[in-house]
Amino acid sequence: MNDYILISNLNDFIFCPYSIYLHNVYMETDEELYHAKPQTKGKIAHKTIDEKTSTSKNEIQSLPVSSDELGIMGKIDVYKPNEKTLIERKYKIKQIYRGQLYQIWAQYFCMKEMGYEVENLAFYEISTNKTISLDLPTEIEKNELESFIDKFKMFDPSESIQINENKCRHCVYSNLCDKTSVENVYQ
Repeated sequence: MNDYILISNLNDFIFCPYSIYLHNVYMETDEELYHAKPQTKGKIAHKTIDEKTSTSKNEIQSLPVSSDELGIMGKIDVYKPNEKTLIERKYKIKQIYRGQLYQIWAQYFCMKEMGYEVENLAFYEISTNKTISLDLPTEIEKNELESFIDKFKMFDPSESIQINENKCRHCVYSNLCDKTSVENVYQ
């Protein structure tokens, strides 16, 4: 499974492909060097899922999933078998970005390939206790996801990248990045 892409990297890659490279470079260092408040809040919010501390016996949390067809692997947040619902938890959702959709679609296709019945998708916003229902991905959207995964696999960090200063300002790696001199907003 060495060639498999982590599902969690899909959203990061769409934000900035180079951030995946920087994450891997700094992965073994102290997270305090680059983690900002949003990442810290997200990590704390995910702690209950990662430690599988559910109060309900009717849900599966932190289930490892993979898809041989798509070449991806990761973990889901919550699956409710009785409702056949897959839920991705986020601390705060200002809007749903394409990368977030790619994540939940990837989890969905992994679960389907693994034999789970999934009829509903949702985001759960922890900060407001709000659930946002989503449509299941269409065949066109599956093709879009596959194309995106292919783009991910072909990325070469030595190539030049499109710099978006607004994204750089909100990137936890901007102060460590050799592609931009933009400071992040988390100082």
